[in-house]
Amino acid sequence: MSSKPKFKLVLAATCLSTVMMASSASANPGRFMAMSGVASAPVGHQTFCSENPGACTGGTQKPVVVKLSEQRWNELLQVNDTVNKSIRPVTDKVLFGQVEYWTYPTAGAGDCEEYVLEKQRVLAAAGWPASALLITVVKDLNNEGHAVLTVRTDQGDVILDNQIEAVLPWYSTPYRYVKRQSTTDPSQWTAISDTRVTTVASIGK
Repeated sequence: MSSKPKFKLVLAATCLSTVMMASSASANPGRFMAMSGVASAPVGHQTFCSENPGACTGGTQKPVVVKLSEQRWNELLQVNDTVNKSIRPVTDKVLFGQVEYWTYPTAGAGDCEEYVLEKQRVLAAAGWPASALLITVVKDLNNEGHAVLTVRTDQGDVILDNQIEAVLPWYSTPYRYVKRQSTTDPSQWTAISDTRVTTVASIGK
């Protein structure tokens, strides 16, 4: 058995820290979102795919989770922080004249989807597998649609967000999880069974 330390996520107040372990932790199903079948892709993502086909093709029959080393964890923190600081929050209506429009933030501005798309692009360019970088639709504290990036790791699903500064386990965020990209096909979506709430709404945008 390797003597190299492994890392797992622990919640401390409102943020995460990494701690060394002598051996792997046993899997806790609560660390990973439960999926519950096919879901419709958000209209904004359908338009994005038609305009950026290269970002929505490919896929794999063997999706992977990323082994979360200290280096990988720090990379997540850095990308989340850098992208959040580099994009000016502006609604699609103001920026594009549309209620909902997904695209890369080439103008340095955008709403939640632009943050997510940029984080996904930056991490993929750094070598993170596409099957572990999934756009996810949630309901926020105002019961409105919001997009975050789910990163699938061996320590569980963690969330990169533009509304919350810290990178958190999915279950520690104040959201209701609705659906996310499929792990096998970036153009397809899967419903999330969020059993922490009584009602999980369907978001069409």
